[in-house]
Amino acid sequence: MFDFDLVATDDRGRAGVFHTPHGPLETPVFAPVGTLASVKALTPEQVREAGATLVLANTYHLHLRPGDELVKAMGGVHAFMGWDGPMLTDSGGFQVFSLAERREIDDEGVTFRSHLNGDTLRFTPEGVIRMQENIGADIIMAFDECAEPYDREYNQQAVRRTHAWLKRCAQAKAREDQALFGIVQGGVFPDLREESADVVASMDLPGVAIGGLSVGETKEEMAAMLDVLNPRLPEDRPRYLMGVGSPEDLVEGVVRGVDIFDCVLPTRMARNHAALTRLGRLNLRNKPYAEDERPIDPECDCYTCRNFTRAYLRHLIVAGEMLSATLISIHNIHTLTHLMADLRTAIQENRLEAFAVDFRSSYQKHRPKEL
Repeated sequence: MFDFDLVATDDRGRAGVFHTPHGPLETPVFAPVGTLASVKALTPEQVREAGATLVLANTYHLHLRPGDELVKAMGGVHAFMGWDGPMLTDSGGFQVFSLAERREIDDEGVTFRSHLNGDTLRFTPEGVIRMQENIGADIIMAFDECAEPYDREYNQQAVRRTHAWLKRCAQAKAREDQALFGIVQGGVFPDLREESADVVASMDLPGVAIGGLSVGETKEEMAAMLDVLNPRLPEDRPRYLMGVGSPEDLVEGVVRGVDIFDCVLPTRMARNHAALTRLGRLNLRNKPYAEDERPIDPECDCYTCRNFTRAYLRHLIVAGEMLSATLISIHNIHTLTHLMADLRTAIQENRLEAFAVDFRSSYQKHRPKEL
């Protein structure tokens, strides 16, 4: 059911197809984030038309509201939110460690206070698997411990605990129509990353996730950890880099063998008036765009760029109209999903490195005035 077909390779870059109960996923693929079973400001149809084939939802947030039992009663997350394509849920581990207050971690699990109302909650590997089985996504994540990237002693402990929790997650999982991915941790320490990759790979799960990156380390350090992991991860299973989604990071991840990405970046940036292009980012609130008749990106064929000018989008932003977030989100997701499609084509045509070199030379993140 969860076979991964490797269609083509180009150096470390991989083009594949991951088969799920809700359809095949062509990789490399970017998944927009629908934390609460909703990609912010967009309908499922708009998400699909922007090119997305995979959507992520969050176990922690859905457990708190409306409750994973209610999602199950409503037919599962696909029926609940009206999305008929593949879905992924993370375990909520990152949110437990980044959002929750007064947490206490032990080998059995984590006790913490809800960021919503202060209620005391307890997450264990078995409980998190039960929540994800209630939610019903195609791909589910093991419960892990995400540590601060530079604390070696803490990372050693977190890696040990993550591996123990992974075994408990695998034992607790009962649904055969869900693919459990183990998560590699280890901060910025190559030996810990190698150890974690070896343990996760030995579990023979349908896929492997890479956690604990894009959490404060430099881009160079993230790339170095991906270089370490590439030869240690199984070639016949998809590799998922969690929480990464800027255009430059997608390119660098693909050339290092990553297959799946997710991030809140395209929709969060849209709500903050920023548009993504392959040349850099535009802050559409800036005054120079007030009379700019061009679309966000003249090379883009998304709904927004086909129909609206930068001037109109700036007007919506200044006027406080909600439509601005919708239109910029459509564009941003389209930009990332089509970047992934072009990377896939480059791999199939044996020109991935040339594509990456050209992208790096043209991408100027901090020079929006040139756009």
